[in-house]
Amino acid sequence: MNLQVISAPDGEILWVSGPRPGSVHDLTAARIRGIIRELAAAGPIVLADKGYIGAGQHVLTPYRGRGKPESQKAANRVHARLRTPGERANAQLKTWHILRKLRCCPWQAASIAKAIHVPTASTPLRSLARIWSAA
Repeated sequence: MNLQVISAPDGEILWVSGPRPGSVHDLTAARIRGIIRELAAAGPIVLADKGYIGAGQHVLTPYRGRGKPESQKAANRVHARLRTPGERANAQLKTWHILRKLRCCPWQAASIAKAIHVPTASTPLRSLARIWSAA
């Protein structure tokens, strides 16, 4: 199962997508949901993992490949350090035992993830309201 999560720089979960089959690539799932388009329109710089390479200029991903020069290795270390709070948001969802051992239809996972998200959210992401309502 593939759930897309948008988190604030401090690690607060702002939005959780509906589920896609696990075979769907992260970038494809984000494009299907319109996340890439909406983020581009909203204008923030987004830090993402290598699964989002090719998402656009506003989505920064680490350098890939072996034998990178030291400058690219240093840039990847900084990128990873800045992404750490956002990765904590994903870890928050994964710590909920109910999501690890689902015994219901996987398509209900989004509702469960959103229910988990509600108590942790303090402010909605207004610029993504259209995506929110489509999920």
